[in-house]
Parts: sequence; C-alpha cells; structure tokens
Amino acid sequence: MSSSYQKLLPVTILALAMGAAATPAAVGQTQPTAAEGEQGQRYTLGGITISGARYLDPNTLIGLTGLKIGDPITIPGEEIGRAIRKLWDQGILGDVSVSIARVEGSRVFLDFNLKERPRLSKFEFTGIGKGQADELRNKIKLIRGKVVTDALLSNTRSQVRKFYTNKGFLDAKVNITQKPDSALSNSVVLFINVDKGDKVKINDIVFEGNTAFSDGKLKGKFKKTKEKKFPKLFNSGKYQPKEFADDKQKLIEFYNSEGYRDAVILSDSLSREGDGLRLTVKVDEGPKYYFRNITWKGNYLYDDKTLASVLGIREGSVYSKETLDKRLNYNPTGQDVSSLYMNDGYLFFQIEPVETKVEGDSIDIEMRVTEGVQARIKDVNIAGNTKTSDHVVRRSLYTLPGEKFSRENLIRSQREIATLGYFDPEKIGLNPVPNQADGTVDINYTVEEKPSDQITLSGGWGGYAGFIGTVGLVFNNFSLRKAGTLRNWTPVPAGDGQRLALNVQANGLQYQAYSFSFTEPWLGGRKPNSLSVSLTKTIYRLGTNFDANSEQSLKTNGGSISLGRRLRWPDDYFTLSNALSVTQYKLKNYNALGTSFFPNGTGDATNVTFNTTLSRNSIDNPTFTRRGSSLSLSVNLTPPYSIFPGAHPSVNEWVEFHKWMFDASWFSPVVGKLVLNTRAHFGFIGSYNSARPIGPFERFKLGGSGLGYGGNANFIAGTEYIGLRGYADPNEAEALPPSRQNSAGGVVYNKFVMEMRYPVSLNPAATVYVLSFAEAGNAFEQYANYNPYKLYRSAGVGARIFMSAFGLLGFDYGWGFDKVPAATPNQSQTGGRFHFIIGQQLR
Repeated sequence: MSSSYQKLLPVTILALAMGAAATPAAVGQTQPTAAEGEQGQRYTLGGITISGARYLDPNTLIGLTGLKIGDPITIPGEEIGRAIRKLWDQGILGDVSVSIARVEGSRVFLDFNLKERPRLSKFEFTGIGKGQADELRNKIKLIRGKVVTDALLSNTRSQVRKFYTNKGFLDAKVNITQKPDSALSNSVVLFINVDKGDKVKINDIVFEGNTAFSDGKLKGKFKKTKEKKFPKLFNSGKYQPKEFADDKQKLIEFYNSEGYRDAVILSDSLSREGDGLRLTVKVDEGPKYYFRNITWKGNYLYDDKTLASVLGIREGSVYSKETLDKRLNYNPTGQDVSSLYMNDGYLFFQIEPVETKVEGDSIDIEMRVTEGVQARIKDVNIAGNTKTSDHVVRRSLYTLPGEKFSRENLIRSQREIATLGYFDPEKIGLNPVPNQADGTVDINYTVEEKPSDQITLSGGWGGYAGFIGTVGLVFNNFSLRKAGTLRNWTPVPAGDGQRLALNVQANGLQYQAYSFSFTEPWLGGRKPNSLSVSLTKTIYRLGTNFDANSEQSLKTNGGSISLGRRLRWPDDYFTLSNALSVTQYKLKNYNALGTSFFPNGTGDATNVTFNTTLSRNSIDNPTFTRRGSSLSLSVNLTPPYSIFPGAHPSVNEWVEFHKWMFDASWFSPVVGKLVLNTRAHFGFIGSYNSARPIGPFERFKLGGSGLGYGGNANFIAGTEYIGLRGYADPNEAEALPPSRQNSAGGVVYNKFVMEMRYPVSLNPAATVYVLSFAEAGNAFEQYANYNPYKLYRSAGVGARIFMSAFGLLGFDYGWGFDKVPAATPNQSQTGGRFHFIIGQQLR
C-alpha cells in the first residue's frame, strides 16, 4: 500500500454513495475512503472497536453492524455502508462515523465512533388541564430512560392527536420541544404543548344511494355517530373514527336483517361545513331477498315438519341472516332448533344452513344437520368462591354429574347462582368442556364473590327524646355450623348461605324496637326447604310522662316460625311457604287506634295468624332485572273466634281477620339495556262475622315512599304501607284518604305501576340505574266505597343505588295529577314531591 493512501485512511466523508441514498436523514454518517484516482482495496477484518458510547453495550453494537472478525472487506465498499445503515436503523444513535484504527498487513481494524441520542428524563404537558394530562399519561406511556427517537416523538404526537380527535377536537395541534436536563447527563425533558382548538361537531349526516329507507331511518341505526342539532340535546355530535366504524357495521347488519343481504357501504367522506362537519355515506342496497324453500338433511330424531315448526320461518318471509341464526342457535323469546337438541343431551349437535339456489329475489336454504350422540355430564367444577362453601353453590345447580347435558339447565343454573346474592351476576362464567371421544362433558363455573352483608347505622333528631338511632346488622351468608370455632369469626362465620338479622331502633323512652331473625334456606341440606324464625318487641309511648301508672303506651311482643319449599308443579319456579305467628298487643291509656275496640284505651289483644304464600319467581338478576316475572299470592288467616258457639262478637282479646294479597311484577327488555317493569298489587281484609267490624290491625295506608316510620302506632299495629309517589306520606296532613293520621287505614287497595329502567353502572359494589314511572292507586276504608277505577295518578323520574354494604338507596321525584280532599281549607293538594327510598323496593 502506498504511503499517500495510508495517510488518507483516517479521513471520512459526510455521505456514503449507497448509505446516503438509503437513509437521506443520516447526515454525519461516514466511512474511510481512498485517495482520488485509487480503487477500493480488499482487506481481512481484524477487529472492531466502539467509541463514543456511554450507555449502550459495545458488544451489542458490534453485533448490530453485521460485520464479523475474519470477513473480507473492501475499503471503500458496500460492507461498511450496510453496517452504518444497520446501526442507524435502530433509531438510538444521533451520528455514526467509521475510521481505520490501524492496518496490520492485510488486516484492517475499524473504529465506529457513535453519538448516542438523549434519553427521556421526564415529560410535561402544557396548554391543557391536570385531569386531561393525567389521562394522557396513561395512554402514551412514555417511560423514563427511554431513548428519544424520531419514532417516539412521532408516536407521541399521533397518540395525543388521536386522544383529542376522539373527543371531537379535530383541529388539535401538538408541538413537542426538547430541553436538556441539567440534573442528568445525556437526558432531555419533553414539553408537549397541546392546542386543542374548538370542538368540531357533525352538523349533517347525508346518505346517498338509499331508496328503501329514509336518511332518518338510517341515522337511527348509528348508535354513537349523531348530528348535533336542536332539539337533540343529549347527542354529543362528536366524530370518532372507531365508533363510526362500529356504526357502519351496525348499518350493514340492519340492511341484512331487512332482506338486503348484498348491501355494502361504497364510500364515506368527511367534509367541513361552516364550523362543523358533513358526513356523507354512500350505500349500495342491492335487491331485497326472501326465503323460498327450506329443506332438511341429516335429521333422524325429529322430522322435517317438527324442525320447520320450531324454526318458524315460512316461504315468502324476508331473508334475514340474523333471524335465521336466532331461530337456529339462540332465540331469547322462544325455542330454537339447537335448544331442541341440546336440552335433550345432544351437545355435539351442529347445523349448517347452506344457500343452494339464488333465483331472482328468492333463496333456497338446505339445513345440514349433524345430530351426534347424547352427552352426559362428567364433572362439575366451581372456581372463585373464596368465601361461600362449595355445597351452597352446588345445591343450586341443575347440572348434576351423570345426568344428560341440557343447555336449558345450564342457563337455569347461572340464574340460580345469581339469585343467591353472593356473587357478581355479571361475572358468572359457564364453560362446558365436551369430550366427544367418550360422549361426556365437564361443566366449569366461575364466580366472583361480592359483599353481601349489610350494616345500618343511622341517626337523627326528632321525637320527644331528641336523638333517634338505628343499628342493624344483616348477615346474608352466615354459617351457624362454623360458629363453634373461634378462627371462623372474621368478623362472623360465613359461607353456608344462612341469614341472620339483628336490628335495634330507639328514640329515648318514647319508642324502642328490637328484632331478631334467622333463616336456614336448606333445612337438612338435601332439599330447598327453608326454615325461618323471628322475634320482635316494640314499645311506643305518647307524651313525655312515662310513669308506669299514667303513661299512654302501646307495646307488642311477637314471634313467628315459617316453613317453605320449592314446588315441582306447575314448574320448579314456584315456592309454597306456611308461617305461624303470634303477636301480643298491650294498650294502656292509648286511644290512637280508635275507641270502638278499646273504649278506655286499655286492654290486651292477641293476634294468632296462619299465613300461606304461593309465589313464582323467574327473574334473572335480583339487583338489576332484565327479564322474568315475580308473582305472589298470600293469605293471612286468624281463627274465626266470633263464630264459635258462645263467643261474643264484640270481644277483642283475640284479633280476628282474613287478609288476601296479590302482587305481580313483569320485566321485559325493550331495546338495548332499557327494561320495562310493569306491576300490579291488590290487598283485601275482611272479617268472619258481619256483626263484628274489621279491627284496627293489619290495615293498608297509601302514599309517599311506602316506608312507614319508627315510632308510628299504625306501623306497630301491623299496617301495610303502600308507596304512591307524587303524594304525601300517610303521616302528613296532605295524606290520601283514608291514610290520614286519625284513620286506622284502608281495608282494600289496588295499585298499578309502569317503570322504564336503564342501568348506569352494573358494578357489584354499587349497581346504579335510573328510571321513569307512571302509577296509580287508592285505598278504601269500607267495601261500600270501593271503586277500582277511582285511582290517584302520578308520574315522575328517579334513581336507585344498590350497595352491597347498605342495601337499596334511591330517590324519586313524582308529580301527583289528582286533587286530594283538603284536610284544611285552601290547601294545595297537587304538585311535585321528592321521595327517598331506603332498604326496600317500592311495592
């Protein structure tokens, strides 16, 4: 090699012949060159060193070059150019240059001098508020110490712009500047400045090519993409690309469901229209198709006629893949072909609809059926029940090992687990694992525990003694079996599905109430036969004189025992319960219940009641019900003392009545999550002897929230409080007749309700839904005045919050439409009222 060439070997150039073309941004990439007029010379690569790297591993960088010791290399040549490009493509270097460190004979030693890109020390947002800045931090996920590359900066700009585009700020601008961090070497702080601009709304949505349906009809199929126009006050009008893509799919699904199976969206465009957007969607509807001939192939268990009847699609019906799929696989409103087989154990059943002929506007379908063999359940596994014992869940299941598989029983089991109230109903998992080789299936259930116990701690100021306090504890998943072991008290033994309730309420010496109840839902553990026992004691005194001789008081002592069982006929949603209760009333100088039964306001009365209740409950979810019904018919009977020989009709030591109540509630999904709940309620109280009037006990009072209240004599005497929103509570002066304070209450009532419910949150910790309602009802003191059409009507809105720790909370605003006979002259009887609900649903 000439001496002149050796002198020029360390010299570098600013661009490579090949590298500059491939990476034009790589200014500063260099490689050794030959002197003018000299050709490239072949060497053997003797070694590579890295200089300038402070944080990057030199061995890793050498590996990235693709050069290996002992490889032949031409200087200048393509090998070094490729090596520089490979390093540059990593995006972690700001500059790369190569020089010859030394030459030993035919071996050349190269040095790659690198300049590392700075690393991120921190980043800050400017131009936006703290809330949006925190939200953006979670989205862009910039990590401290990461190399600040062009790709990182570009991706950050894109993420921020996308964030604001989805919020309707289509003109958002993002500028990122870098400043060296004086506290850290080779580190920078990124300042992300955001100029959101103004929100850009969709002013107009226009469809082209549609003849079968109007623009308004098609706009209604967009769930998220809406125009911002008056009076559409609750439409955001935002343009969100992802939501628009989903809406376009919904539009095609709508066309397909109406028979337009070939419908497509040809194009969509977004253009500025004044200060807003114009969205244009061009569609090709194609022809409308109809079902013609539907034939069956491969079916042996059921004949063509039976399957066609279950399918329910007739010749000439509009062709709809959605309808066909529902009728074949899952029909929420009735039976489908798959359930016909799967409810009889044919888990491996398959059906494939094949279009065999398309002629004009008609389509022939061949149903290709593979029936398979009946599957039996092998193992049933439950996971996720960290608190509730396995046997509590298993006894509620309708899928038992050894039995035939049934899809209906699988869905029923899911409902039964949900109605236990111990698990999040939205997270109950069902996973059948079939094994076609031996014709068996394993059923895997997954659950997630939620708090089910409730505590009530409340206080207020009122009454004669000032402070009114309530302490209540309800353990809905109690375990008496575990109570004997100290380690199970955390804080109470739990997991066996028993219910223990304790409650104490007091207003000084004026009012005190104590109650205890215990329920075992599976007496004996083998059958769903429930046992409930309860004890109650109340004391109510009038005035402030609590002297034992002159006090005015009503005291009660009561107890009850109840047995219930699930029926198999007419179906196993029915239950029958029978209860015997005894309540003793002690009156002393107390005339609030009227003087016809206790002339001096002093005396004792005993109420021995037998209750029988027949009910049916098929609701799918106790906290937010979407479908199903709840029906109940109950009868309370006391012995007919007054008709016994020798009994005097006016003797009041023994309470006498018969009471009949019917309650019905239906739930139906309307559209999406919107649910319609309709209810009807009736109550009747009668006596066995016409010579003996109906007593003051067990009456009906209508109005307000329907909660009653502690310290009320009628409440203590067993009065049923029936809510009627939009009207006053029975203890108020404006209360409905016969619910005024000086009235014992009604002996007959009826009430009708319609509610539309929509869930805001289905989180098990706090289930929230809003509602609107219309209802009407009335109560009557005498059967002679009973008129089922004379009803007090109201309508309004409300909300419910179900918190597992506190039960049901809610409020309603109702407007009463009918005037109530005034208790005082010129008193306003109509208008709006707020009602607060605690711990129970309105009847």
